[in-house]
Amino acid sequence: MGDTLLLNLRQIAGTDLQVSPIGLGTVKIGRDKGVKYPDHFMIPDDQQVLHLLALSQELGINLLDTAPAYGHSEERLGRLLKGQRNQWLICSKVGEEFDPQTGLSHFNFTPEHIRFSVERSLRRLNTDVIDILLVHSDGNDLKRIHHDGVLQQLAQLKTEGKIRAGGMSTKTIEGGIETLKQSDIAMVTYNLNEQQESPVIDYALAQQKGIFIKKALASGHITQALTTDPVRASFDLVLGHPGVSSAIIGTINPDHLRSNVHAAADCLTRSDS
Repeated sequence: MGDTLLLNLRQIAGTDLQVSPIGLGTVKIGRDKGVKYPDHFMIPDDQQVLHLLALSQELGINLLDTAPAYGHSEERLGRLLKGQRNQWLICSKVGEEFDPQTGLSHFNFTPEHIRFSVERSLRRLNTDVIDILLVHSDGNDLKRIHHDGVLQQLAQLKTEGKIRAGGMSTKTIEGGIETLKQSDIAMVTYNLNEQQESPVIDYALAQQKGIFIKKALASGHITQALTTDPVRASFDLVLGHPGVSSAIIGTINPDHLRSNVHAAADCLTRSDS
């Protein structure tokens, strides 16, 4: 018995992109070193990833979140999405580089590296345009924006037609707000345990800009003890904010994906009624 499409697309404010309120994070299909998940996992094989992608589509997900820092994620998506690229929005990133030998990351925000990274991602993803490109912040958001000019670099790539929308995965309130002043989308942390960046979401709502949520389920570390159903409470919080465009959920477990989408859809139904 097939799954029923549960998620309706919504406009990312200020863009012409329509996105599912839940996006699929793909770090676990490409990287198992240096990640901060509570449980050990095995990188799935191609058939398992294809099944996960098909299930995502059936449930109404159209957003895939990847990055060069996610190991082989981009290459695998580029190969496995052959023939269905136009059915997805792909969000990738620049700035953070992953060394598979050491499991460590380093950062490079020079204009030369950002252009190199984008051209490489286009090849890996087997596409001629990246729908959404975010700067993978190292925590120094304002330095990257004002000193390195990363958002101006993304604006140039957008003018050239290599990306459709740009922004930054930020780590500070100030960086998130400045990102929204200069670009389309900020990705912020927002969950039951961490809500410090909520002013960025409020700003996005007021200024009609896009917001993606990372760590909506605290990367599996939900510790809020005030509820018996932390997943449902998480989606009530995250998707209950009208400034949120989409929440990225990273899972390779089909049952987890299905239950998460059902919980999110129930939250959305209740908030709309």
